Amino acid sequence: MATAEPIHELQLSGITKRFPGILACNNVSMRVARGEVLALVGENGAGKSTLMNILAGLYQPDAGTIAINGEEVRFHTPNDAYARGIGMVHQNFMLVPNMTVTENVALGLKQHHRFMNLDLKATRARILEVSAHHELPVNPDAYVWQLSVGEQQRVELIKTLCFGARLLILDEPTSALTPQETDDLIDRLKRMTAELSIIFISHKLNEVKELSHRVAILRHGAVVFNGRTEDHTPAELAALMTGREIHLPRNEGLLVEGTTILEARNLKVRGDRGNFALDGLDLEVHAGEILGLAGVSGNGQRELAEALTGLRPVESGTVRFLDKDMTNRSPAAMIHAGLGYIPEDRHHEGIVPRFTVKENLVLKDFPTPRFSWSVVLKLGEIDRNAEALKESFDIRCSSTSAAGGSLSGGNIQKVILARELAREPRALISVYPTRGVDMGAQEFIHSQLLARRRAGGGILLISEELEEIMNLSDRIAVIYKGRILKVLTSLEATREKLGLLMAGVAE
Repeated sequence: MATAEPIHELQLSGITKRFPGILACNNVSMRVARGEVLALVGENGAGKSTLMNILAGLYQPDAGTIAINGEEVRFHTPNDAYARGIGMVHQNFMLVPNMTVTENVALGLKQHHRFMNLDLKATRARILEVSAHHELPVNPDAYVWQLSVGEQQRVELIKTLCFGARLLILDEPTSALTPQETDDLIDRLKRMTAELSIIFISHKLNEVKELSHRVAILRHGAVVFNGRTEDHTPAELAALMTGREIHLPRNEGLLVEGTTILEARNLKVRGDRGNFALDGLDLEVHAGEILGLAGVSGNGQRELAEALTGLRPVESGTVRFLDKDMTNRSPAAMIHAGLGYIPEDRHHEGIVPRFTVKENLVLKDFPTPRFSWSVVLKLGEIDRNAEALKESFDIRCSSTSAAGGSLSGGNIQKVILARELAREPRALISVYPTRGVDMGAQEFIHSQLLARRRAGGGILLISEELEEIMNLSDRIAVIYKGRILKVLTSLEATREKLGLLMAGVAE
């Protein structure tokens, strides 16, 4: 396929975009030079994704211009953007799980170049060429569903590069990656700047410092800072993002062992490929504690969360909740018993995107007397509940009648958190609760989890962010190959000890 001409300079001038009730982008101007990494940061809902969707041809601006190498351009479709060398890797991967890597890329090539048929042989050769050139190893014959999140990330990058991108827009590229995968991706992106320019959207300010040359900060749709990254610390960037200093809370409580609320004994659970993802796992969560679960992605975390919530069958072993055997009980039974769940995949498991915000806030409780008479919903009470939770959890949306899927990632997370905590669960399973959210939202979510702990709830916190685990947990269990290798108190745990345990070194 033809390659777009090099992009020596990209200039956005006065970009403005309005949606009903929202000014998403307000007279935004910025530039990116060839070989430069521009970090675009801001709170959830600040307008970052809207701005990049305009640049990628998905939205049309209401005002303002885009210029490439001094020539004004207008993108009516993503095809127009790709034709000028601009490609976007979205936070939620645009891959078909039951197709191979080659088939996914070929399908995309056909969409962007209508004259092309699905030439799988030529596409496979192109994938291998791009993979070798940019040192992005991937198996072109593997099915996407078989790949780890990090491997799927590489497929998305390769797909975009196969389309001829000379400027990459990366929307939260590390939000679902392990620390090791993140380090690997940043190293690869640094090498790619020899040929490409990159716009890097991220909430992880340490990564912003490590990768970017310049940083542009959006607040309420407007640029509040645009300058060299090296001139500011992560704390200063966070303050510019939010307009205030950010202090992530810590668990300063005494370690007091309460009664066991949630317990797994000798749990054996199969993964999607038929192997034992959990192989004799033992775990206890006590009242009034946060038990952190640390581990490298793929060691059974997802299967554990799904087995405890009734979403995945248990082959053998037991799950006890509030001293009752709940092994292989339905998700509805676990909800009714008082178990809360913040899932890993907020878009597909946490909300129903087409439902309104207020409907998503009562997903688990609409059959209860508070919200319905038999089969008739109490719409007034549902409205009052939504407005109260919108206020107390700072859910930023134009209206609680807006579709849940239209919210930014951080605000979707707040909707899920509000729904789960409003039910005052006896135990809460929280999987990657701050993945892809800004530091202000992290601060809020952490404070809410600690408040639930103080109220006597037991929390299983599953996260790959060691700082989050260490700041919030009373005890930390390390999972490795489907078993708990060791449990440390917060006083015993250090990054070095946890790192060794996560690598399988028990002593």
